[in-house]
This record gives sequence, C-alpha cells and structure tokens, in this order.
Amino acid sequence: MGKTEQKREGFKAFLERKNIVIAPRRYLHDSMSAMGVALFASMVIGLIFTTIGEQLALLWEGSVVAHFLIVVGGFAINMMGPAIGIAIAFTLDAPMLVVVATAAVGQMGAQFSGFGIETQGGPGGAFIAAIFAVEFGKLVSKETKLDTIVTPAVTLIVGGIVAKFAGPFVGWLMELLGQVVNASTNWHPFLFSIIISVVMGLLLTFPPVSSAAFSIMLGLSGLAAGAATAGCCAQMIGFAACSYKVNRFPGFVIQGIGTSMIQMSNIIKKPAIWIPPTLTAAIMGPISTCVFHMTNNPEGAGMGTSGLVGQIMALSDMGFSWSVLGQVLLVHIVLPAILAITINRIMIRMGIVEYEDYRLAVV
Repeated sequence: MGKTEQKREGFKAFLERKNIVIAPRRYLHDSMSAMGVALFASMVIGLIFTTIGEQLALLWEGSVVAHFLIVVGGFAINMMGPAIGIAIAFTLDAPMLVVVATAAVGQMGAQFSGFGIETQGGPGGAFIAAIFAVEFGKLVSKETKLDTIVTPAVTLIVGGIVAKFAGPFVGWLMELLGQVVNASTNWHPFLFSIIISVVMGLLLTFPPVSSAAFSIMLGLSGLAAGAATAGCCAQMIGFAACSYKVNRFPGFVIQGIGTSMIQMSNIIKKPAIWIPPTLTAAIMGPISTCVFHMTNNPEGAGMGTSGLVGQIMALSDMGFSWSVLGQVLLVHIVLPAILAITINRIMIRMGIVEYEDYRLAVV
C-alpha cells in the first residue's frame, strides 16, 4: 500500500471516529427532516400562537392571554435560526459544545446578508451554515486540551464564514425561485396549480425532502401556496380515505392528521397505490386556485392537514368567515376524500390495487 493510499485510509478512519459520514441521505434526508421539525417547533407554532393571540385581541380587547400568546409567538418566530442549528447538530450527533455553538450559527445563517445581496439567508442560509459548522466542529472536538475554547471557536468561525458568504446567496436564490413559482401561478393558474399541487403533495409523502421546509424556503404565498396546500391535503386525506377499510379510524387519524409518509413502505411494494392521492392532487390544485381562489402562507403551504396547521394558516391568510371555513373544509378534506375513494375503487375493480396494499403495520 502506497503512502497516498495509507493517508486516504487514515483520513477515512479519522472521519469514522468522528462520526462524519459524507452521504446525500445524511445531509438531504436527515438534516432537511430535522430542519422541518425545527421550523415547525419555532416559526410555525409561533405563527399559530400569534394568529390566535391577534384574534383573541380583536374579540377581547386588552386580554392578557392574547398579549402573552403574541409575545411568545413572536419570540418563537425570531428563534427560527437557532432552532434549525440545534436540530441539525442534534441529528448529526454533534458533541454538546458543537450543538450549543451551532445555535448561534443558525441565527447567523438566517440573518446575515452582504456582498451586494440585501436578502437575508433565511432557513436555507441557516441550514447550510449549520451543516458546515457542525462537521468542522466535530473534526476538532476533543482533539486538544483547550477543547472548551477550540471546539466552539472553530464551529462559530466556520459557520460564520459560510453564513456570510453563502447564506445571502442561498436566501436570494430561494426567494427568486419562490417569486417565479408565485408569479407563474398567477400568470397561468390552471396549469401551474396542477404542477405545484402534485409536486408538493409528492414531496410531503416522500421522506427525503420536507415539504414544509421547502415551502418556507421558497416563500410560497398567495394562489401558489393555496395550490400547494391542496396537493398536500390530497395526499394525506387521500391515503387516509383509501385505506380506511383496512386501517380503520386509527389509521385515518395517523395519516390524515399525522403524515402520509407512513405509507412509503407500502408505496415501495406497490407504487400504484400512489396514483389515487396524486391524481386527486392534480384535480384539487385547479379547484383551489381557479374555482375558490384559495391562498395560504409559506408556513401552511407544505403542511397539508398535519396537525391542521394548513387549515389554520389558510384561515389566517384569507381571513376567518363561515364561508371561508366552508371552503377550507371542502377543498382540504371533503373533496379529496371523495375523489381519492372514487379513483381507488375504479383501480380496485380494474385489478390494479387491493385494499390490503394500504395496510399499515403500526395499526
């Protein structure tokens, strides 16, 4: 074995000892899923609290509860960057010093701008800065007697450099893509509502990518966000309705209010079961935009019916009224269930799928 190969093997062993695994799944699937959790636990929940507080303030002027919810919600929204940093550090099995330092890196990645780019890094900037900070922090962790100083210093310096140089560009790129998607939906609502609804619905069910994180990074809004919500709801309610005969009420709740990702193992075994929810999404997109002109915000667009966040955000974005509530229930729950069941029964009669194909092991 030559010296070059020995060095390569030695470096490989060093990375293994430091638990640094350079793999797409680790950075795209695991880290992005962690970012989705962080966004939900900070920005999304914070926005829900703020929305509830504002509505309470309108009904009950001077309410202490309303003020408290608004304050708590505002702080939660502002802590989106640290939440992403901590979540990614935790997911990548970072030591405590790295985890704590990465909280600051997440905030830097989210808020830094510069180099002629006025846009802040946002969630995308926090994401990429945190990944680099964590891995470099792990490299030096416990390698010197000054670990308490060296480890957080390296984590902060590397994260800060990435946040300053790459964060603004990532934020600008995500903002630009979001503007293109939003403008395209307004320009041709029928066509692009189908595309957005189907793509976002697939992302919601497909584990490697967080639809919620993707929606927030792009800043989906207006009709585009409404179409995205419709597609995500079609996947969750579609799978819940199609599988009700074998999974019953517990399965309906797990998929309809939890996540349709739980069907992924069944999809791998029988890809055809993905057709009813996906076709439903393609139909519901235009119904949402062209018929009811429904909108949403970035925080609700990628959530579907998970925790009913998509519905809460839709009511917040469109303004609560009984007619709007009726539209939300019809487009997000009732119609997707009817369409998915109808398509599924046709496929069952054709012998393409069976009810047993939807059975969940956890129910």
